[in-house]
Amino acid sequence: MSLVTQLRSERAQLNSQLQALAQKDASGAALSADELAQFTSLETQITELTAKLARAEAAERINAQAAVPVNEGARGIASPPATPQITVTDNAPPGAQVAQVARLLAAAQGNQQHAAQLAQEGGYGQDIVQTLSTTTPGAGGVLIPAAMASSVIEALRPRSVVRSMGAVSLPFNNGNMTLPRIKESTTVGYIGADTDLPATDMVFEDLKLQAKKMGALVPIANDLLAFAGVNPRVDGIVASDLLTSVGLAEDVTFIRSAGSAILPKGLRFWAIAANVVDAPVNPNLQAIDLFLGGLMLRLEAANASMANCGWLMHPRTIRWLQSLRDGNGNKAYPEIDQGQLKGYRFALSTQIPVNLGVDGDESEIYFVDFADCYIGETGQLAIAYSTEASYKDAGGNMVSAFQRDQTLIRVIAHNDFGPRHVESVAVGVKVKWGAGM
Repeated sequence: MSLVTQLRSERAQLNSQLQALAQKDASGAALSADELAQFTSLETQITELTAKLARAEAAERINAQAAVPVNEGARGIASPPATPQITVTDNAPPGAQVAQVARLLAAAQGNQQHAAQLAQEGGYGQDIVQTLSTTTPGAGGVLIPAAMASSVIEALRPRSVVRSMGAVSLPFNNGNMTLPRIKESTTVGYIGADTDLPATDMVFEDLKLQAKKMGALVPIANDLLAFAGVNPRVDGIVASDLLTSVGLAEDVTFIRSAGSAILPKGLRFWAIAANVVDAPVNPNLQAIDLFLGGLMLRLEAANASMANCGWLMHPRTIRWLQSLRDGNGNKAYPEIDQGQLKGYRFALSTQIPVNLGVDGDESEIYFVDFADCYIGETGQLAIAYSTEASYKDAGGNMVSAFQRDQTLIRVIAHNDFGPRHVESVAVGVKVKWGAGM
């Protein structure tokens, strides 16, 4: 049995146990303390196995690409191949295979079979050829297999601030996932002789994630797509554009989406009312410090695990905090230079707006336990292309791909997002710091 098969089998067994516990809880039967501990342990094991599986699949794929057929001559001496062979190096950047599929599909004007032929003739890996040879049902585009898509999802981690801060990625089971949580714990205390033990029940709620369709449009210059053959530099540029676009699409949703039947709900709207705090009107150092500490206190007072906490904010906010000085002219938060604020990591995102409020000058700052945030995903991507479609640029202007000599690559994925405990999210609003910078 191969390592990949073994890991898949182990993960399937663990998932079966986890789903059985979830079904029991969903049916109204309360889980025992041991079962809750088992559920948490199963979650951790599945996450670790998923990461191991991705690495094992990558190693297996690279090994297959590196294999070189040997033609034995009449006397056991290797004879040269009849036709020149092109060897694909395995130093391709993350997401390069998906970029190659996009380039070949564009070069073939959307004809998958022609694209597969170009891949065969151009020396691309057999996995690329097979992906393009497979007929994809529906109009979603070329379906990227899970093994290839997993490398893209892993490569998204540094591109998406929510992923980079430690949000936990879990595979969907038939597009759905239910994670039970304890809303109110049992009461524990000391009692005297002949005194009844106070009986209290645990109150449960569920975090229910359901696959929602996410689309990202990536305009790519036709000059790049025109390169024939395997070119790691070109593929790296295309892959970088793909990953950046998908990462931004995820962040704008996972951070600030109000949520709906078709949209995941973001951190801003997962936060409970008590954890949404107005920034001080007069932002002196003492008021700012109390405000930041207050956001941290919201999680601490709710007994959040504080396992992987961090800050999210717009670059304008951190630069203003970095410029703060105390009465002696010293930096108020010198640890910002080392990537921390009040002892916790921070990440920056322009997906957090700075034009909120009546005057259009407000922003937000988030303090979150990201170990308590989950991204459920199907692990599949679909790629389609168009040379005629139009799109909106960063300024909201409509741009014609045909007029710009570009090709629009559309990436479709399915995922959902949410914290297991809503108390693990605190949001500072009406942040006007640095509005004049």
